[in-house]
Amino acid sequence: MTYTDTTYTGTDRYTVISADCHAGADLLDYRPYLETRHHDAFDAWAATYVNPYEDLLADTADRNWNSERRLAELEADGIVAEVVFPNTIPPFFPSASLMAPAPTRQEYEQRWAGLRAHNRWLADFCAAAPGRRAGVFQILLNDVEEAVKEVRRCVGAGLTGGVLVPGTPPGSGLPELYSQTYDPLWAVCAELGVPVNHHAGSASPPLGDEPAARAVFMVETTWFSHRALWHLMFGGAFRRHPELKLVLTEQGSGWIPGVLAMLDYYHGRLVAAVARRDTAESKFGAGLFEAMGKGPSEVWRENCFVGASFMRPHEAAVRDRVGLDKIMWGSDYPHDEGTHPFSREGLRAAYAGLPPAEVAAMAGGNAARVYGFDLRRLDAIAARVGPTVQELAEPLKETPAGATSPVFAPGGQTRVW
Repeated sequence: MTYTDTTYTGTDRYTVISADCHAGADLLDYRPYLETRHHDAFDAWAATYVNPYEDLLADTADRNWNSERRLAELEADGIVAEVVFPNTIPPFFPSASLMAPAPTRQEYEQRWAGLRAHNRWLADFCAAAPGRRAGVFQILLNDVEEAVKEVRRCVGAGLTGGVLVPGTPPGSGLPELYSQTYDPLWAVCAELGVPVNHHAGSASPPLGDEPAARAVFMVETTWFSHRALWHLMFGGAFRRHPELKLVLTEQGSGWIPGVLAMLDYYHGRLVAAVARRDTAESKFGAGLFEAMGKGPSEVWRENCFVGASFMRPHEAAVRDRVGLDKIMWGSDYPHDEGTHPFSREGLRAAYAGLPPAEVAAMAGGNAARVYGFDLRRLDAIAARVGPTVQELAEPLKETPAGATSPVFAPGGQTRVW
């Protein structure tokens, strides 16, 4: 069912695309995708590496790379296609690449080889399910010229999920994302229609091992991830590259209206202050109007999207203020905080009672447009496995036993960020 449909029967089914899933190879299976000159170093590294993640050591870990199991479990969950972010440990990385700090000068060569091995593996993984996986390829920001080359190579290899841009947290040693250092990267993404993805967790600074560190991480991690939005806006990336698309994934969505209002306020105030040269504030707005061209809300409407993941009812309530054409639902499969195997219930919890055309847009239509999925091809699969319009219209009265996703947590409310 396409998101522009306006009439439905009780047997119509939604075409659900998860805009937030994760995958990766088992550690040793990356070896064939590495350049041979790195094989000896990889063998030595892999022989002593201890995986720190329980879920990647469990008997369910193969959901990250077992293509047939993955397709079967997603279909059973009502999902017909997915945007695939990374999850497992690439060669020479101390942890999952989303959370790993930027490499030092000494680490760069091997880490870069490891990410390119993942990208090659991902192209094969997506090819195993034609039209149903949009693979998000990875880069490092240490060498922009090399990053640009990898964008072109990955697009040529058939990866349609766009590029995953790492964060530049305090202490990373990298220029901030507002720096024009990255203009060649934004230029090639705009030229090729490559979405620029920024996923939660990839921009937080190291917090140490104090007992409070985990709680502080949970409070702050989305804020650090949101910084990419105002950095690219204030840095003028969208004025210089008007075709550029930014997607913020697994960071929630209820915070967006308030943050846009705040950004509009600062933008207007600082631009106006430039004319009052006798004020200290005029210094902070110097060049801002010329750099941006348009205000933050207008940039959001024209260039930005949100991979809202397991949306909660309070987020659905502000969908018009975020933009119905901006929101993309995701299951976060195979993570514990994801909705699998209760995605139908998760969709009901968020969307019951909403107009079917709006549900269809958020559950799949918007993701098809951003990532280039063929909706008509996917509609044929959804006719067999997708949740029905009638099913998702029914309010969820009871949380499924064993459900672990925050969408089912009581007391959800719009966050400050």
